[in-house]
Amino acid sequence: MTLAILSALPEEQAGIAALLVDAHSSDHAGRRYTCGQLHGHTVVLALSGIGKVAAASTAATLIERFGARGIVFTGVAGGLGEGVQVGDVVVASSYAQHDMDASPIFPRYEVPGYGRARFDCDAALSAQLSVAVQQCLAGGAAAWTAELGLPAPQMHRGLVVSGDRFVSSAAEVQALRSGLQAVGMDALAVEMEGAAVAQVCADHGLPFAAMRSISDRADDSAHLDFPRFIHTISSRYAQHIIGSLLRSLPAR
Repeated sequence: MTLAILSALPEEQAGIAALLVDAHSSDHAGRRYTCGQLHGHTVVLALSGIGKVAAASTAATLIERFGARGIVFTGVAGGLGEGVQVGDVVVASSYAQHDMDASPIFPRYEVPGYGRARFDCDAALSAQLSVAVQQCLAGGAAAWTAELGLPAPQMHRGLVVSGDRFVSSAAEVQALRSGLQAVGMDALAVEMEGAAVAQVCADHGLPFAAMRSISDRADDSAHLDFPRFIHTISSRYAQHIIGSLLRSLPAR
């Protein structure tokens, strides 16, 4: 089974790519795909691009051209939920598009043709990913967050929402949360790609799991130095968590 590892930023894949055995890369439709062996598994690495269309295109190529039979996404996100703090990790249990609105023909947030707004992540793969996250956070992660003056990180599981807008103000956060909560959806984090990948995987009947490290609170609060956050925290999370996940899966 070929497992695709999809990331938002090149820094998150650099450490993973360096460990590949028999690595070889090829370009297709504006993306670079790197195949190889890692911890006894055939994997293909790619960067999603920014936004839902770019992510959907990359996911479809991973499946149709490179034979991916499952996708794991690692990236950053803004925290939305109560208690979700910078440095924490959110493992998605489901995804929705916060900017999907075909009303009044369809209810707000519902994806036309699907009869639902939420796309569930694969339960088994997400559970294994959660164990890998917990192992990482119980290990050296507290020392990494301490380098940026942050408390020991926590893991959260729940709904993550995606949209083609960078949410960066308290007013936007309030409006976003209020709209979602009105229809019974309480999101933990917001980003720009995952819901599209979840939908593509649902179309193909393939497992999908995702983890997001929280780089900010998606509001007006002071932001950390983003490049430093990626180097100090997010890239380390990606390498250690993906490594632990692959070692826990049966070798193919």
